[in-house]
Parts: sequence; C-alpha cells; structure tokens
Amino acid sequence: MNAEQIRLIIAVSLSALVLFTWQMFFAPKENRNIITNQTEIAQEEQPSMGSDKVVVKLEKDVNKQENNIAVSNINIVGENATFTINNELILVDTKGSYSKNTLSSTTGIQNPIEIYTVSDNKSVKLNFEIKYDETNKIYHGDDIKNGVKLTLKLEENGKLFFSLQSNNNPIYEIKLRAKQHKEDQKIRQFLIFSQDVKRVEVGDDEKLDSSIRWVGIDFNYHLLAIVFNEKIPSKQSVNTNGELVVSFTNPNNKFEGYFIYQQKNYDNLVKAGDNLQAAVDFGMFAVVAVPILRGLQFFYKYLPNYGIAIILLTLVVRIILLPLNYKSFKSMKKMQEIQPEMNKLKEKFKDDPQRMQKETMELFKRAGANPLGGCLPLLLQLPIFFAFYQVLFSAVELVGAPFFGWIVDLSAKDPYYVLPVLMTLTMFVQQKFMPSPTTDPTQKKIMLFMPLVFGVIMKDLPAGLTLYIFISTLVGIIQQYVINMSKK
Repeated sequence: MNAEQIRLIIAVSLSALVLFTWQMFFAPKENRNIITNQTEIAQEEQPSMGSDKVVVKLEKDVNKQENNIAVSNINIVGENATFTINNELILVDTKGSYSKNTLSSTTGIQNPIEIYTVSDNKSVKLNFEIKYDETNKIYHGDDIKNGVKLTLKLEENGKLFFSLQSNNNPIYEIKLRAKQHKEDQKIRQFLIFSQDVKRVEVGDDEKLDSSIRWVGIDFNYHLLAIVFNEKIPSKQSVNTNGELVVSFTNPNNKFEGYFIYQQKNYDNLVKAGDNLQAAVDFGMFAVVAVPILRGLQFFYKYLPNYGIAIILLTLVVRIILLPLNYKSFKSMKKMQEIQPEMNKLKEKFKDDPQRMQKETMELFKRAGANPLGGCLPLLLQLPIFFAFYQVLFSAVELVGAPFFGWIVDLSAKDPYYVLPVLMTLTMFVQQKFMPSPTTDPTQKKIMLFMPLVFGVIMKDLPAGLTLYIFISTLVGIIQQYVINMSKK
C-alpha cells in the first residue's frame, strides 16, 4: 500500500469516524432530549436543599374501587416537594421546586411506579391501612393480609423515603410504566443503574440480570427514579407494553429506598447522592465533559449569559489546543511541499509498488514529514470536541437560556438557521487556509463537500452547540492566518 493510498484511507476514515460517531453517539436516536417548547422548562434558580417541612393530607376517593377495596390517595406535601401515593403503594403523582414539568408529561401516563409482592408466580397488590404519626412526621400502615408494615417519610432534597418490613421474607417486584415517545427528537427511556447507567428505550424488548442501585424514567431533561438503600440482585425486563419490571431474586424482610423526581440539574443530582448524576448523559468522555460544564458555570457566574459563556470557554479551549493545532498545521504543510516529488515517485515506480513504497518512506525521512502528523493531533482533540458537544447537548443549564436577538433558547435550534449557515461558511473558509496534503482533485472535492454535510447535520441541533462550532472554527481561521503570516 503506497503513501497516497494511506493518506486517502486516513482522510476517509477520519471523515467517517466523525460522521458515524456523531450519528452513533449523538444523533436523536440515542437519548437526544431536546426541548422545543420553551414554556415547558423555565430557566430558574434551583432551591436550597434543606430539610422539607411536611404537611400531611389523607384523601379517600370512595368512588374509586378495585376488587371491592377503596383506594385512598395520601398527599405528602413538603416545602420543596409533594408526593401522592395510594394505599396500594402506587406512585400517583409528584411535583416540586426541583422539577419544572408535570410527572405525567415526563412519563406519558398516570401512576408510573408500583411496588407489589409475588406469590406462586403471581403479582399480589399490597393494601395498607395507613395512619399519620404527628409526633414523628411519618406515615405508617399495615397490610395484615400480606404481613407487611409500611413507613413513609418525606426527607430532604425532595426524597420520599419508604420502608417495607415483614417476617415472611416476601419477594418484592417493582413495575415502572411509561409511554413510548420518538417524536420531535425526544426519546423516553428507562434507566437502570448498577456500576453505570444502562439506557433502554421505552417500548423495547430486553432482559437484564444484575445487582442494581436505582431505576428510573428519563425524558425531556427530567428524571423519575426509585433508589434502593443498597445494591440488590434482581432481574430486569423491559417489554413492548412500555413496562420495566424489576424482580428481586433474594427475598428480604426489609426493603427500603426512596422516590425522587427532579429536573436533571447535574449539581443538584450530585447533592442528592447515590450516583443520580449518572442520569445526565455526558457520554463516553464524561471525564472531560464535567470540567467543561464547570467552565461554563464559571463564566456564567460573572457574565450571566450562557451564549457568552460558550464563546469564552471556546476561546480558552482553542488556546489550550493551539500547540496541537500548530503541530498539525506544520505536518500538513510539509506534506504539501513534498507532494510534487511524491507524484513523480508515483509515476516513476507505478509498476513497482514495493520500490515506490521504499522511495516514499525515504522522501518522508529526508523532508522530516509524517503522513500521520496532521491527523494524530486532530484525533487527540476529538475527546474534547465530543465532550463539549455532549455538555451543550445535555446540560439543563441551556434550557430556556437566551443569547441575543432571535436566539431565545440555546437548547433549541436556531429558528432562522443563521448560526448553521455561518458555521458552514467558516468551515469552507478554514479549508482555504489549511494546507492540503494532496493534489488529487477528487479528494479536494470530497473535503470541500464536508462543511456542507456538517451544516445539514447541525441545522436542527441546539443553537448553543452550533454557536460553539462556529466560534471554534472562526478562531481556528484566525490562528491559521497568524501562522501563515509568521511564515512569510
């Protein structure tokens, strides 16, 4: 394989890598929860995380009957959260200061979580006679038939703690229900956390077996989860009816945990504990994405506009990466300079590939050129690029955040496509400044076509992300212009 073929393969592979990685890891089919309705989530200050003041109200709906048993709704109202649980241990509703959307808009249905027991391979509903303990500010109840005692308490951070105790070592199961959604680039998912998060689309058919710490429903920047006090061996089954059934494999006389419903603010989820921040999908480069998020928050603290924060952080990243970009530029420049000699070798030894390969390597050695030198620095920058991409795509901070003029929500697409057009134009200009390592007109046409491809991909993606790529490309052009001038 000669050097020309190597360069062609590298160019095509890198282009394919960017495009296909983009599609595989970041395209709408993989948990791309873009909010297009700006009124759904407002950009607000998050409340403090102190202990909740609890107000308790017991409601009995005598008209609602199941198996001739009245169903009672228990409203537990705290300073920062409200939960409605019925006496069959079904989560009916929840809302609070940490969430901006209704629970039904996140799950798509009513009554999304149910806890029950299993006997003779059949689901058995729990049924508690529930009372309120004014002294301890807790609910407690007994299911005499199943021999289970219940305790409910609203804790800090908007958590509703539950405890089930029994001397019969019952087998508990949990059912999470949600409606499948694949419209408007929004996808509803079940989350299962063990060592890390497993994401399964609602409506898929999948079976898993692992010890888990929490399970939840993720949609539109919101998380509904049920968290256990410890990792519990279980089997998880997602079915096409939109259900996630968790079957615990080891009977236990005590089953404890809590319910939580929050907007996926990374810092609030970190404070909540139990690795709930893993619900924020920073992708495979999370170790880089978190510092980038911190950088955005830092600039926003002093200049409260996330569009300006994106621009300033982009400048910092480009400055940090300047040495790598400079090495890449030098390598491509050398490859451009020896291109005529390489063409002569290709013509001279066209019938002797081995000789051509040997002479080409000697040419590289004399000129101090490396055919991979222009690619490797760019490849090393991909983790930063993708991490930046994922932060801007996933961070709730950008939801409802305006920039200037027509950009009223950085998490939504540019309604007039101004930023995608500017980004595409700057990419074309950047290619004019970059030294081309090839004289092949076909390869040059392919490379000129790439900005248009990126423009089409980016046109419906968040304006904040397009702003980042536009500014990054613009700064790159300025850096290349300065380097070119310094060489003259």
